[in-house]
Amino acid sequence: MPRSLDGLVLAPVADQAPGQVGTRTRFTYHEKDGVVWAEYAGGDVVLGRLVGTREEDRLDFRYVQLKHDGTTSSGHCVSKVVELPDGRVRLEETWEWESRTGGGTSVVEQVTQHAP
Repeated sequence: MPRSLDGLVLAPVADQAPGQVGTRTRFTYHEKDGVVWAEYAGGDVVLGRLVGTREEDRLDFRYVQLKHDGTTSSGHCVSKVVELPDGRVRLEETWEWESRTGGGTSVVEQVTQHAP
């Protein structure tokens, strides 16, 4: 099983559609006994939270976020945890909004001290 996500900071490798999570967003993950949660903020997101479960290399969670324009939104995401050759963690995500229409895929990777 890939290593724990606890205490890791991850960021998207590319911007999503305008007004959503983007490369300036940072996710701080926590993990204990198969439970995963995170706080995130940055870019258009003032505050976001996610909570879910982990089995082996699969995460299944719900997320909710507040944007700078005062709107909130929520959705569901399933992610595959991948360890990169340099030892960092990558999450390959498939997500869908539950509070509105739409969905897609995204990739977030662990941010190191030397990365932006």
